[in-house]
Amino acid sequence: MIVEHAEINVTPGREDEFVAAFPQARAVLSQADGFRWAELHRGVERTSTFLLLVGWDTLAAHVDGFRSSDLFVQWRAIIGPFFAEPPRVEHYAAVTAGVRPVEA
Repeated sequence: MIVEHAEINVTPGREDEFVAAFPQARAVLSQADGFRWAELHRGVERTSTFLLLVGWDTLAAHVDGFRSSDLFVQWRAIIGPFFAEPPRVEHYAAVTAGVRPVEA
């Protein structure tokens, strides 16, 4: 599995709108082949900065599949208007296995 790490800087003053729009964007994202899970975290020190973590089966599922699909266009139309600048995206592969808590 690959984890996409995207740092998203939202236009100041639009943070709550971004958070409200995210469930709709996540619903689109979850339709992508190779999608496993997604988490959105808000910066404590920089409250206009968000960290999006997405689990993918493979790097290709994200880069070649989702990023070149109509789903990406839909995703970007929902949350892209809130971006202060293009997100910084990197991908990570697990070095150690962890235990993820079960969400209620």
